[in-house]
Amino acid sequence: MKKMNNNYFPNPVDISDVVLPKELDALVESIAKNVHDVWAQGRISDGWKYGKQRDDKNKLHPCLVPYEELPEGEKEYDRKTAVGTLKLIIKLGFKIEKI
Repeated sequence: MKKMNNNYFPNPVDISDVVLPKELDALVESIAKNVHDVWAQGRISDGWKYGKQRDDKNKLHPCLVPYEELPEGEKEYDRKTAVGTLKLIIKLGFKIEKI
């Protein structure tokens, strides 16, 4: 592990052995959509607007669109966050069930 300048050593929980049940696929997609919406809301609150190309100076971003309109690669990024979160919950001993 590479040492960071500020003596911070990231140590995430190893979730590589956790397999999500198929019945959580819809939950993964719902969380991924929400992750995108939270990100977009924050950007918009900071003055960002939609632009065909990302432009940090002018606060333009091509992903400021509804989740359903994102390129598949961007959706996959949000799904990865959702899957990682759900795997961590299970790894920590919690059970996920719909009520």
